Amino acid sequence: MAEHLHIREGHLNLLLNLLHEHLPGVEAWAYGSRVSGRSHDGSDLDLALRGTELDEIPFDQLATFNEAVRESNIPFLIEAHDWTRIPARFHQEIERQHIPLNRKAYGQQ
Repeated sequence: MAEHLHIREGHLNLLLNLLHEHLPGVEAWAYGSRVSGRSHDGSDLDLALRGTELDEIPFDQLATFNEAVRESNIPFLIEAHDWTRIPARFHQEIERQHIPLNRKAYGQQ
């Protein structure tokens, strides 16, 4: 698993708040270039969203989250994907190198 997410603290706090508000109970994993260290300022942030019991996340709930992210002041694209809709061949790679995003891990309640 990766050690560090390449994202500014203020943007991370905003993202954690949006996840908490719009996707309560959903586990979010960051993966891709912002986890591997191969990112630059304009790189997107890839998120794998894992519903409770790995249930599918309703489209309307995911759409509401994506809209809130677009309306936020986070200056880069966030690609949020429901784990159940990510092709299974990618699961192992994401599991190998990801960072769980939750408020408790970052000292928030």
